[in-house]
Amino acid sequence: MRIQKDDIIKHIKKIRKEIGHDDSDINIQKLIFNDKNNELWIITPGRPDKSAIIGKGGWVIGRLKEETNLNKIHVENYSDFLLKEYQMKLSLEKINSFLKENSKNNSTYNQRNNQTNHRLNNHLLITPLKNLIFLLEEKINNIYSFDLESYFTNITNENKKKHGAVVALSGGIDSSFSLILAKKLGFNPIAITIDPGTIILPKQFKDNIKKLCDKINVKQKYISVNFNEIITDSLNGRLHPCGRCSSMIESTIFNYATNNNIDIVIFGDMLSTGLQCITKQIFTPKNDKYCKTNEININDLSNDNNINSPNNNTKKVYRLNLPATLSISKEEMKNIVFKYNLEKIKGFGCPLLYETHKKYPHLKKFSVQRILRETRAGALESGEALDLIWSFYKLK
Repeated sequence: MRIQKDDIIKHIKKIRKEIGHDDSDINIQKLIFNDKNNELWIITPGRPDKSAIIGKGGWVIGRLKEETNLNKIHVENYSDFLLKEYQMKLSLEKINSFLKENSKNNSTYNQRNNQTNHRLNNHLLITPLKNLIFLLEEKINNIYSFDLESYFTNITNENKKKHGAVVALSGGIDSSFSLILAKKLGFNPIAITIDPGTIILPKQFKDNIKKLCDKINVKQKYISVNFNEIITDSLNGRLHPCGRCSSMIESTIFNYATNNNIDIVIFGDMLSTGLQCITKQIFTPKNDKYCKTNEININDLSNDNNINSPNNNTKKVYRLNLPATLSISKEEMKNIVFKYNLEKIKGFGCPLLYETHKKYPHLKKFSVQRILRETRAGALESGEALDLIWSFYKLK
């Protein structure tokens, strides 16, 4: 099918007139048509142009889809792509730097100590990280219409003898996407779920965890952790639960990784984009557990050779934020995750958070701040952000 920009503009103006919208200039920077999927991308110069094409309540774009017999029409703002492209180029720079520095350090360390078992194990991590680099390059080069699912048809390359990464899996969209992507990239991940009880991890999340791990053949393990203090303090209005909850989950999963000699922990973080997509965490033993002492930018690797040596109890583990590395949106992740027939969970899905919101409405502002940060980063569309915020005010 041949689709002309002038024809689409005339069609949009006609629809706007028929449904009673004001006459408006329709500006389109670029059209991309995917003949295979019968999908059209309309790239606009700015957000006002995007709004004019979508129309109030999505009426205009809905009519356009029906009248052109297209399966889907995506209306995107060019400046949003500029931000994503910039963030992904920074991610690409960071992952390339990471591989280069660690290959250098591996060589230096092995020559100095006559060893071949440095903790950053090449055959477990180098190949999947190179796959991540190839993915970033392909997505940057086809930024408007990149199809993640089609890309992975022939790329999976994993070593099944040993886990190359831990994935923090909660059963939500972000962590489920991270597990799927880690599997496809070849990390041969193990999924670790922290279980604080049903007030934080309800049954529907556990159902999603089992369904996904069974479907993609990933080993999964629960670790029970006592969250009584966080729960009590939240229900008494002393704190917003998310910060303390996240810290507890992260420290427990990092501890599991260090104790099992796994170098990379993958999170579904959507905010740590660009140069923050991968960072190094340093741990020291405390009460038979490894506790985080600080976080170091991986550009400073000059003293790495002494970490993890036989005479040093200090250990390191790398945090990789997969969705943030790709500057991917929540909608893009949903398109992948829901193909595995997972249950759709509205809002944040955490009973403790909603109970805290109901009892202490002033604490909602901290949840709203998180939503706004993800919106500014381009991970959430404004409509998705509004739905999440509005869900706080539907509580009874």
